[in-house]
Amino acid sequence: MTAQTPRTLSKSQVLASRQCQRRLWLEVNHPELRDLDNAMLQRLREGRRLEAITHELYPGGVLIDRNTPLQEALQKTAIHLQQTPRTPLFEATFSAHQVLVRADVITQTHGERILTEIKSSTRVKPYHLIDCAIQHWVIDAAGHPVSRVLLAHIDRRFNYRGDDYAGLLRHADVTEPVAALLPQVPRWVEAGLDTLGNSTEPAISVGPHCTDPLACPFRRHCEPHGTDYPLSLLPGGGRIITQLRAEGIDDIRDIPEGRLHKALHLRVRAATISGNPFVGTAIGDALQASPYPRYYLDFETIQSAVPRWPDTHPYEQLPFQWSCHIEPAEGELEHAQFLDSSGESPMRACAQSLLDALGTAGPVFTYSPFEKTVIHRLAARFPDLAPRMDSLAERLYDLLPLIRAHYYHPAMKGSYSIKAVLPTIATELSHEALGEVHDGVGAQIAYEELIEPATCMARKASLADALRRYCALDTLAMVRIVRFFAPSPSAPG
Repeated sequence: MTAQTPRTLSKSQVLASRQCQRRLWLEVNHPELRDLDNAMLQRLREGRRLEAITHELYPGGVLIDRNTPLQEALQKTAIHLQQTPRTPLFEATFSAHQVLVRADVITQTHGERILTEIKSSTRVKPYHLIDCAIQHWVIDAAGHPVSRVLLAHIDRRFNYRGDDYAGLLRHADVTEPVAALLPQVPRWVEAGLDTLGNSTEPAISVGPHCTDPLACPFRRHCEPHGTDYPLSLLPGGGRIITQLRAEGIDDIRDIPEGRLHKALHLRVRAATISGNPFVGTAIGDALQASPYPRYYLDFETIQSAVPRWPDTHPYEQLPFQWSCHIEPAEGELEHAQFLDSSGESPMRACAQSLLDALGTAGPVFTYSPFEKTVIHRLAARFPDLAPRMDSLAERLYDLLPLIRAHYYHPAMKGSYSIKAVLPTIATELSHEALGEVHDGVGAQIAYEELIEPATCMARKASLADALRRYCALDTLAMVRIVRFFAPSPSAPG
């Protein structure tokens, strides 16, 4: 198809062009190729919730709805700035030099016009300044000169008391660094318009720019086709991947002998070429020595830019669910679980039920250090439970370092996540077969819907079932992993 240059570029399109011109071209010409994963969708959800809270923090503000036709939005913005200058304006809309921007907040006091950009991050990042510079440049060119630029970001120190969110945002004055970027904006815009003037997709290879500053939703489309084992599967490849691509190598199986030096990379290359898994001899002995009863634990947590419950902080990891498979003795298997669907603060009930289920003795297998972190934080939150929680933390046995040091299967495609390892040792089990809840971010999204008062009872039941099945599969996966590497005659497969 022939690309048509749009009448205007949005701010996000200018930012996309700076990251990668191929990304901009695809966003305009083939948006259907985007691969929006749960992490991206969750960022959008967080952004919308923060936006709603921001409006509460500027009382009396006026919102120009995003569904308002463009010309009407531009007109409403101009009228508001002229007739009610002291009232905060949300989503103020400006257009100049073929660029359209919508400002999060515009305020005017004492002869100053202040642009405030709201970000859900916990600090000012370089690309935020670029974001603000584009807006500043357009607003100035539209005839409404900006006096100051503020970047409002999340303050991690904020402690929600259950009443209001005053103090959630920390305002950084970025006027000077943004002003220093203004002369570059016309070049960025020109580059974006030139990109869209091309009828063919830019030939830009994948590289570090695919994740800097944000993950590109077109990464899968841009990966070299025709190979099942691209270089990107080398864990932590970084510089060596760039060097190999520069030499015309795209497939792990084509890497010459002697080009890799890290033990993990050598293992991945050898297993990929042979098609056979690598299994270290020490892994079985290490697991076989573990006594009974054995426990297999996994948490699901929620973390939000905007805290939900009293005495919690932004982005604090708060557990709402756990699953634990239990082997009381060799060949036996039981299951215990917890899921809070009330919408109230779940942490106390989560901690108490966990202590009741896991007893006082026996190794507790996990598949990352995350569970230990959650347990220590629960101990800090509930001092009366701290001695028992700390004792539980001492029993944890993280399987991930053991697997990483002693196992690799070509089908893992460079990943050591439990979702990648499980199908290589238990082909009948798969997280992908679970449906809408098949990863941690998906679990958080489902939980947020589950505790939403407007969610109907049938939907709540469906979400709760999906969450329980997902969390239980993670702990069953650990059982299967241990039994695979350290089998016993009486233990079922």
